[in-house]
Amino acid sequence: MEFVHLLLRYLHLLGFAAVFGGWLVSLLSKRFNFNSAMLYGIATQLATGIVLYGIASADGDANHAKLGVKFLLALLLGVMIAIPVWKKREKVAAGHFYATGALIAVTAGVAVFWT
Repeated sequence: MEFVHLLLRYLHLLGFAAVFGGWLVSLLSKRFNFNSAMLYGIATQLATGIVLYGIASADGDANHAKLGVKFLLALLLGVMIAIPVWKKREKVAAGHFYATGALIAVTAGVAVFWT
């Protein structure tokens, strides 16, 4: 069971890398668009996060407030990324783009600093 937990955590981190990496590439190229890597990354994070929450709850050591906040932030990120990708928008508004980047940073901060 420990291997499954570590594998899920690894996939969760790879999802974060895809979301943040896709956003950073778009920022550095000054395109201000969202790509499928970001969409698949946030989908991976949501799926693995839900399973990790279930495992933590079964073990009895889940911080429900923190995990609830993380779920809401990830869900909001999912909506902010999915809609422009599904509508095949070539560019998003600068405010939307920077707000998404800020939300990515806040979500990572909640995961790291909220104990």
